Amino acid sequence: MNAVEMIERSQLVDRPEMRSGDTVRVHVKVREGDKERIQVFEGMVIGMHRGGARASFTVRKVSFGQGVERIFPLHSPTIQRVEVVRSARVRRAKLYYLRDLKGKAARMKDTVRSQN
Repeated sequence: MNAVEMIERSQLVDRPEMRSGDTVRVHVKVREGDKERIQVFEGMVIGMHRGGARASFTVRKVSFGQGVERIFPLHSPTIQRVEVVRSARVRRAKLYYLRDLKGKAARMKDTVRSQN
């Protein structure tokens, strides 16, 4: 383990196990002026980018008929918590093809994951 990994280890936050195809609910701290509130962003994880403290994940949802994607740093202090709502069986690591699908075609087959 090199010096960079030792410094990054202190910045890592414990997050639930998630992967591509999971529907997650991300609670994000939003600052508006001097006030702070929690905003919930719920959608499907279409990609995970690993890398220690630099890890991130992309969440996609459809809001008012418009696709919205947001990239969250996994260990960011602005993320209060991440809940895994549902899991789906997917055969790809990156689900970018969902950008072209609409309606029922964009649905994934749900799976039951054990809560260990």
